Amino acid sequence: MELIETSVVADADLPVAAFRAHLRLGTGFADEATGDALLIQYLRGAISAIETRIGKALMTRDFMLILPCWRWADAQALPVAPVSAVASVTLVDAQGAETPVDAARWRLVVDRHRPQIIATGAVLPGVPTGGRVEIAFTAGFGATWDAVPDDLRQAVMLLAAQFYDGRTGADPVTGPVDALLRRWAPLRVTAGGHR
Repeated sequence: MELIETSVVADADLPVAAFRAHLRLGTGFADEATGDALLIQYLRGAISAIETRIGKALMTRDFMLILPCWRWADAQALPVAPVSAVASVTLVDAQGAETPVDAARWRLVVDRHRPQIIATGAVLPGVPTGGRVEIAFTAGFGATWDAVPDDLRQAVMLLAAQFYDGRTGADPVTGPVDALLRRWAPLRVTAGGHR
């Protein structure tokens, strides 16, 4: 399995001013924007760490999931949530020839933790021997920072502030940050019995 981020959140869409206010940095100085690159770096680091921990994309962007085969014959879980759209499902043979899968053969099951593509018939189309399947999809809570749930926005600010202050240990996602993320962590209650 390979997950590729095919679009990124623009620097201008990151909450740099809110982070500056969170840090209580001075405003109105002529060189105020010179530190923005560093603030953006800390914000991106915090967002990445939190997204990795909870399996969610905070701000909307595009992804490509590449698989050598389906996980199950009739369904495939997507590794990032929340998924708002699946743009395409494409079979690629061993020679690299691409065959788009008709959207009537699958559908997206929206789920807070484990969105899936499921077959509309008995099974998903077979992946060519030596080939792969590529799923292009869009995930995230929304295109703007305001679309991110309040507790996740607060977790980003707290973790980015830890990065800014240089107060991170082996696992920086602890204490208040961990408490804010707890309800977003994927649940594993089936003990492998069901998807």
